[in-house]
Amino acid sequence: MPISPLLGEHAALGATFTDFAGWQMPLKYSSELAEHHAVRATAGLFDLSHMGEIEIEGPGSGAFLDYALAGAASEIGVGRAKYSLICAENGGVIDDLVVYRLGAQRFLVVANAANASAVVGELEIRATGFAAAITDRSADTALIAVQGPAAQEIVGDLVDAASVGLTTDLKYYAAMPATVAGIAVLLARTGYTGEDGFELYVANESAVPLWQALLAAVTSRGGLPTGLACRDTLRLEAGMALYGHELTVALDPYSAGLGRVVRLGKEFVGRAALQQRSAIPLQRMLVGLRGSGRRAGRAGYRVCDVAGTVIGEVTSGALSPTLGYPVALAYLDVACAEKGTKVSVDVRGTREPYVVAPLPFYRRS
Repeated sequence: MPISPLLGEHAALGATFTDFAGWQMPLKYSSELAEHHAVRATAGLFDLSHMGEIEIEGPGSGAFLDYALAGAASEIGVGRAKYSLICAENGGVIDDLVVYRLGAQRFLVVANAANASAVVGELEIRATGFAAAITDRSADTALIAVQGPAAQEIVGDLVDAASVGLTTDLKYYAAMPATVAGIAVLLARTGYTGEDGFELYVANESAVPLWQALLAAVTSRGGLPTGLACRDTLRLEAGMALYGHELTVALDPYSAGLGRVVRLGKEFVGRAALQQRSAIPLQRMLVGLRGSGRRAGRAGYRVCDVAGTVIGEVTSGALSPTLGYPVALAYLDVACAEKGTKVSVDVRGTREPYVVAPLPFYRRS
């Protein structure tokens, strides 16, 4: 079983652990509700070392990633990042990814923990004929995230003099080398919570001192160490997809509302299937649902129209800690997916009222 280099730090903080894609990761430390509110109000500190980091390097690296992924990696500027997808030949989504361009001939692909080995395998198969080397850095790399309104101040206070302007100048979906708490990191600004924040990629051997420095800065501002439980409710409020729920290899990007990521003007694995799929009207699509009661629809719960006919299924759902009412993501028949459409979710035999709502449910001020 892979182990985060921060496992001992989490245990010392009294974390409750969960098995996540074979990793022992902190689910929560005290209260997932308190941790959720900490991220929205000040800041939360996450260990994301279970994510996969795959380095692509060589003169053909841009052309290779253009072929391997649905997006156009060769168009990413140095120091910038893009959200992308790796698809199967039939157009199904193998994983959703973040692709960073670290240099003219060097990229970093960040994959979801459950799919990291599959992504590495697919990239190695697809690299044939390209001048690009693939190196899986996952086992050597820790990933720590600071998310929340105070994230910029927290990280800014810990950077060295040469990087002091980086936290203010670094754009969304960008990354640059930096020194934080005296430790060399790749500092990125992406996020999965709906808040501003930073991700710090660091060598395993430096993960503990970096975590300790960030934790002290976070807690001094009233923030908390935060686990995977609140990360899920945060991303749901922000309307962000989770692989295995809103995205699977049985689903195509168009149904998931991710057609914008697909660049059909280039050759890539899955292009023929997605070209054909793009010309066919959608039968079901991913939508947001807002409830008016207190009972939340969960993944797998049926969604019905006003007549009681099943029209879809919830993929993720929870009682929103920030908004105070249930929210959900669901795939619905297109005819019932118009915003404002009244539906119901079958919550253990009771039809709870919901309405199709715009995404995201929460947007930071």
